[in-house]
Amino acid sequence: MGGPRDPAERCSCRNTDCLERPLRRLFEGLATGVAACPWPFVLLPLLLSGGLGAGFFFLPQRQANDIEGQFTPTWGPAKAERDVVRRYFPTDDSARFSAPRLPTEGAYAALIAVASDGTSVLGPAAWPEVLRLDEAVRDPSYERLCARSNGSCASPNPLLPRRGDEPRPAPQTLRFPVHDGVFLGAALGGVDTRDGQVLSARALKLVYYLREDGPESEHSRQSLQGFQRNISSKLSELHLASIQVTYFTSLSRQQEFEGNTKSVIPLFSITYFLTITFAIVSCLR
Repeated sequence: MGGPRDPAERCSCRNTDCLERPLRRLFEGLATGVAACPWPFVLLPLLLSGGLGAGFFFLPQRQANDIEGQFTPTWGPAKAERDVVRRYFPTDDSARFSAPRLPTEGAYAALIAVASDGTSVLGPAAWPEVLRLDEAVRDPSYERLCARSNGSCASPNPLLPRRGDEPRPAPQTLRFPVHDGVFLGAALGGVDTRDGQVLSARALKLVYYLREDGPESEHSRQSLQGFQRNISSKLSELHLASIQVTYFTSLSRQQEFEGNTKSVIPLFSITYFLTITFAIVSCLR
């Protein structure tokens, strides 16, 4: 049996080493074990870290990068309300497409044409280039998958002619923001008006909707991916001098989100490796 505890080891107001002394003895014993047999303490953390880190190889198959699923509640009321809209206001992208009836953003490619040198996009120099741009986007893939209304592809802009022989819209004949019952606030930008009449407009927006209902949704997605790959070369071939064009699609935000994920994981892995290495090297001193 052990003798009575030394009064110097008891906790009191005068003695505050009652916790430090046993911890010091514990770590002295651990240090003795590490010094006597260091290799298990060196190899085991490395093997354990390598084994756990190997799970990153399966990340592409198991990752959840859907931007809606990541940033919205799983059972949020907005999703239930959207289902109600889909039930009572169904869409038919193949015959009766209507952008205001879409419960989501839809599948689309959008281009914004901005007139150069402060001119108007409705001017005689810029308008023919807008028509050439529209013709370049309407390739066979788009004509096959476009959202249709009244037997033809939905117009990307209400000011674009439905027939090739229609004249250029004269700015003084247009009313803003509503012209002949059509809202132009989303079609024109940088508008200069006088008494409600359009004098000039710096920018014009073109939105090309594709069908996303039924089995054609995947084909529309592939078509948008092809649009993103080829649009830069098409713009270069057009040699546009009077307008500048920017573009984005309904996939742009999702692709940007996925790109951020791919750029963060390597940095996280490097930080994790350096932290473990520093901890192991510190124990060897």
